[in-house]
Amino acid sequence: MSTTADPGADDLVLSARERRERIARLVEEDQRTSVAELTARFGVTDASIRRDLTILEDAGRLRRIHGGAVARGGQLKNGVYSTKLRARREQKIRIAIVAARLVRPGEIVIFDSGTTVAQVAAEMPPALRAAHAITAVTHSLPVIEEIGSWDGPHLVCLGGLYMPDYRAFVGPQAIASLRDLTADVTFVGCDGLTIENGLTTPHVLVAEVGAAAAARARRVIAVADSSKLGRQGFTPIVALGDVDVLITDAEADPELVAEIRAAGVEVLLA
Repeated sequence: MSTTADPGADDLVLSARERRERIARLVEEDQRTSVAELTARFGVTDASIRRDLTILEDAGRLRRIHGGAVARGGQLKNGVYSTKLRARREQKIRIAIVAARLVRPGEIVIFDSGTTVAQVAAEMPPALRAAHAITAVTHSLPVIEEIGSWDGPHLVCLGGLYMPDYRAFVGPQAIASLRDLTADVTFVGCDGLTIENGLTTPHVLVAEVGAAAAARARRVIAVADSSKLGRQGFTPIVALGDVDVLITDAEADPELVAEIRAAGVEVLLA
């Protein structure tokens, strides 16, 4: 957490918009902050800071807690994962907003690992964040952190071997936990997607859990920004024919999108 207590000259002359941007960066860098710290730093009232935090939370920049704010679930710094999190962030947010709208109250939803899938959890509308509105199943630590912060969540966490680069639990334990479950929808991420090889990822253990999660759902929704399309990863997760819906961004190659649709996959552009 930042230790700066006295407001500097630059902080005191900021506009409200500039102040909010600086607050968002502080939370991203320090992972949390307090109202008291921010009022001292920027020389404004508690009410102004609380209003700033509300606006930033509504914009998806942070999560408010009692007395301050923390980074949103799935945004904690963690090496490789953190690098992936920052890549094409705006596209991922747009994709996640579209994906979250496909979930209905009462559904059982499996969240795969990956930064875009974690963003889907973060973009769930208020009605689905209500106590027991959905049943969430996941092996992704960022998803656990996000949904665990909701009021009265119905959350099933899958254990196993923890992989820091993916911030996810994998291996036989995670797969065994999925075998007895049936879900309405699984959100699956990937590092590559091609017509020939479907969804792919660099790590075999990650692919195994993703495949098991997809096999347990009535509907499989892939979320992948356009940089993943046409790129082939090391090992397959699921074939393209096993995907019901692909949500990507509007920068996707139109010809490739047409080929994916021709393969029987519904494609939504965010």
